[in-house]
Amino acid sequence: MKTLKLSVGILTLIILSACAQMNASLIAPTGIANNDHEALAHYYETVAEEARSNLQKNKRILAAYEARPYYYGRRGLDLQSHTSANIRAHEKTLQESLRFAEFHKRMATKQRDDSINKAKARSGSKLALDDLE
Repeated sequence: MKTLKLSVGILTLIILSACAQMNASLIAPTGIANNDHEALAHYYETVAEEARSNLQKNKRILAAYEARPYYYGRRGLDLQSHTSANIRAHEKTLQESLRFAEFHKRMATKQRDDSINKAKARSGSKLALDDLE
């Protein structure tokens, strides 16, 4: 009986972990090509702005909870800890988004420079052939 309960519990845990939602900060955006670094940088900047606004909102809420804890009774501590966890999550999302945005900005700049250099090389080789004629 114990082994049956244990196996059902383990199976339930495996199924729940397989169906668990991924962290939103790690999910790649849909509808944007992998090599479109300017669009990806803009996407991550937008995510960072949303995280920043949510972070500020949660900080105001936490300040309200801490200013008057007697308004919230027993649930006040739960609300404070939940809001603190939200603040940590938004700070992490903000840092990751800014890091990804900076990375994609650098990649977009490099991609632009490479395409300019290729165009110059093509036009330079064409000019060199014209000079020979």
